[in-house]
Amino acid sequence: MNYCFLLPLMLGIPLIWPCFTATESSKTEEVKRQVGSHLRMKRGWMWNQFFVPEEMNKTDYHIGQLRSDLDNGNNSFQYKLLGAGAGSIFVIDERTGDIYAIQKLDREERSLYTLRAQVIDSTTGRAVEPESEFVIRVSDINDNEPKFLDEPYEAIVPEMSPEVIQVTATDADDPASGNNARLLYSLLQGQPYFSIEPTTGVIRISSKMDRELQDEYWVIIQAKDMIGLPGALSGTTSVLIKLSDVNDNKPIFKERLYRLTVSESAPTGTSIGRIMAYDNDIGENAEMDYSIEDDSQTFDIITNNETQEGIVILKKKVDFEHQNHYLIRANVKNRHVAEHLMEYHVEASTTFVRVQVEDEDEPPVFLLPYYLFEILEESPHGSFVGMVSATDPDQRKSPIRYSINRSKVFSIDDNGTIITTNPLDREISAWYNLSITATEKYNVQQISAVPVYVQVLNINDHAPEFSEYYDTYVCENAGSGQVIQTISAVDRDESVEDHHFYFNLSVEDTKNSSFIIIDNEDNTAVILTNRTGFSLQEEPVFYISVLIADNGIPSLTSTNTLTVHICDCDDYGSTQTCRDKDLLLSMGFRTEVILAILISIMIIFGFIFLILGLKQRRKPTLFPEKGEDFRENIFRYDDEGGGEEDTEAFDIVQLRSSTIMRERKTRKTAAAEIRSLYRQSLQVGPDSAIFRKFILEKLEEANTDPCAPPFDSLQTYAFEGTGSLAGSLSSLGSTVSDQDENYDYLNELGPRFKRLACMFGSALQSNN
Repeated sequence: MNYCFLLPLMLGIPLIWPCFTATESSKTEEVKRQVGSHLRMKRGWMWNQFFVPEEMNKTDYHIGQLRSDLDNGNNSFQYKLLGAGAGSIFVIDERTGDIYAIQKLDREERSLYTLRAQVIDSTTGRAVEPESEFVIRVSDINDNEPKFLDEPYEAIVPEMSPEVIQVTATDADDPASGNNARLLYSLLQGQPYFSIEPTTGVIRISSKMDRELQDEYWVIIQAKDMIGLPGALSGTTSVLIKLSDVNDNKPIFKERLYRLTVSESAPTGTSIGRIMAYDNDIGENAEMDYSIEDDSQTFDIITNNETQEGIVILKKKVDFEHQNHYLIRANVKNRHVAEHLMEYHVEASTTFVRVQVEDEDEPPVFLLPYYLFEILEESPHGSFVGMVSATDPDQRKSPIRYSINRSKVFSIDDNGTIITTNPLDREISAWYNLSITATEKYNVQQISAVPVYVQVLNINDHAPEFSEYYDTYVCENAGSGQVIQTISAVDRDESVEDHHFYFNLSVEDTKNSSFIIIDNEDNTAVILTNRTGFSLQEEPVFYISVLIADNGIPSLTSTNTLTVHICDCDDYGSTQTCRDKDLLLSMGFRTEVILAILISIMIIFGFIFLILGLKQRRKPTLFPEKGEDFRENIFRYDDEGGGEEDTEAFDIVQLRSSTIMRERKTRKTAAAEIRSLYRQSLQVGPDSAIFRKFILEKLEEANTDPCAPPFDSLQTYAFEGTGSLAGSLSSLGSTVSDQDENYDYLNELGPRFKRLACMFGSALQSNN
């Protein structure tokens, strides 16, 4: 098959070459020679390729022609195009074999298309030749500008540093096609502080920059393709360069002198003021430490790590009377300084701080922090113990008054002299801890106290005595010289030397005693039998007087009685059986005593409960006279209710209403009152002739009673209704049975019962 090519030259102008047969090598070589050796070497074209410039504006761009060697021009051959893009991007004239591009081609989207061509005999429908494959390459034009893909750019560079950063742009054009993708960088904004290398895009800092003057810079970079030749495309980007801080500034005091004040009463550790140094650096580079020159013993400076202030604190208490002002010199320096930056921190910044001490009314001051006195026990009342002294540290020197807190043994006068007010006994209390208070007379609010320790010295005023109670037993058949008891002594006195006791028997016991004593000279002694055999029946108990002397000055002697019991020992000569009997006897006695106490307590409680029970049963009523005798005057009705059958009962609430009675202002005649009440009874009560008659009789009785109270009264009579199984509990009918009751005895009870006698007497007369 013959191919006709459009070969692009260096200037981009396509040339149409005549068609040739791909199999004819001689023609192929001729074409190669005509194109030129530089095209053959640089492009390396294959003769089965077509080249199409991208972005062609023509919609039917003629690419080339396919023609078979067997085509004689009788239009019997039909050309077909197969492969990717056939029919949509590329079309072929079936008669002539011309290939056209019907769409714009973009090399950046696709640079190579592989197609197949086939020649078919239209008369037979069979392929004249086998399929032939060829490619269509899209040649590049400069249609893409450079782009910075990693923008926005931001760089952090230490100030005063030559560090560099790099930006990179890309071009989508073919780097092998001329200079379309060859870029050149330039700086549009950022001189004179920055510069850029044209081919690499490396940004350099051209001069030392100070962050304290300006800490951010915007640099605009431009990238051009075609190495900046005319017609080149360009792209720009912005780079934000931030300068990071280095410690190139030392802290400086802006004040040459700070004035502070402190009260002389301020305790140690008190903050008395703040000083401040300023550093143009930031962050860790601005951290600083304050100090005081000459290592002051009175003041110190610490650093507040949050505010970077120097806090002046009181290291030792000050005294206005001793020194009323101080002048100190403070230094400040950075905490973190690199070695290569030490040249900026050679001399530290200094300032002066003047501290003025303010005078305060101070409490009295004792000459000593504490006092220790000694006094002999048994000293008489008013004995001298010691003297304390306090002074007013202020200039006015106020007189001092002394006092002792909560002490009944000592007292103190205004001179500070301490004396005794009660005898002292070392054995009761060997030490006294006192608190002496000093108060200024001019200002009683100024008080101070000092501890006073009084030691009571011992005198030998207590004789030695047995260290314990001895329960001694000796067998009846004991032989002479048998040890029956070892004794020791104690002394409540305090001795400068170790206690030493001497043991002896009294003179009487020495002459007539059945026992002897031997001093062991180690503060113990042993009691031995001085004869053979003892009689439990004749002498069951012996009392031995033991004399014990101490080594005090003067020496004291005491007489102690040792009780020796004669024991009927067992076969082994042991006194344990006698000791056990005494123990059981004492325990039995104690048990009997405890039981007796418990029984007594139970009897006492039983007696109390009995009395309370009797009082409860005999409790008198508050009104003993209240009973059957007053049933005519005290009426009490409990409405039981008749249940569902009680349909004829009247409304008790209406009967008890006092509104109608309160409306009467003047007293009416008896007849008019009876008629009025009769009408009221018809309104509020049931329609019962018996009940109406009862009401009228009671009203008539009240009106005609001469003993009735001189005021209106309302008597309420409840009606129980009918049909109650419980029967009537009313006392209205009791007048029949109580007619014979005699109330004359009320006249004999005195004037308090005169009214009752009159009322009940008149009631009986009217009933009769």
